[in-house]
Amino acid sequence: MAALRYAGLDDTDSEDELPLGWEQRTTKDGWVYYANHTEEKTQWEHPKTGKRKRIAGDLPYGWEQETDENGQVYFVDHINKRTTYLDPRLAFTVDDNPTKPTTRQRYDGSTTAMEILQGRDFTGKVVVVTGANSGIGFETAKSFALHGAHVILACRNMTRANEAVSRILGEWKAASVRYFWPHKNMSWIGKEDRLLFLALE
Repeated sequence: MAALRYAGLDDTDSEDELPLGWEQRTTKDGWVYYANHTEEKTQWEHPKTGKRKRIAGDLPYGWEQETDENGQVYFVDHINKRTTYLDPRLAFTVDDNPTKPTTRQRYDGSTTAMEILQGRDFTGKVVVVTGANSGIGFETAKSFALHGAHVILACRNMTRANEAVSRILGEWKAASVRYFWPHKNMSWIGKEDRLLFLALE
């Protein structure tokens, strides 16, 4: 659990919570296995559910997989400048032996924008978010920016918009983000952004 919190992946699923002395690991090709430190053995099946799991999707934006001098796989989070031996995709594993189809939807009211965009790269894309200085708009703008998009915050309050930009840059200095105040005189913004907003009107 401590390792999951370090990687930013709090495990809230009690069914998948490991017994004391167990650790969840991954192979280079994405299979999940379990290490029993008490008995010094490993196995493919989850010690509680008996299910086999594998990693789903690519690494989150800004993450990279490396191998240390002992041949062990570790992961580099370039955005937060940290390393961990815990695969960040462990929060998004899928069963290798699913039982029956479920009608449970993939996303619900508690799903965050970061979870929806997980594993996607928006480098080279331009995203315009209205009402982006707070609430859902801000979280959406931040998530797109942290996934490589050039994000434009369309806000009516320049002070709050500037604060929102600073908060996003505080999380990742390399983020490409700016704000736009939709008034009639657009001469102060860049030509590319001006053409974009004229096209949107």
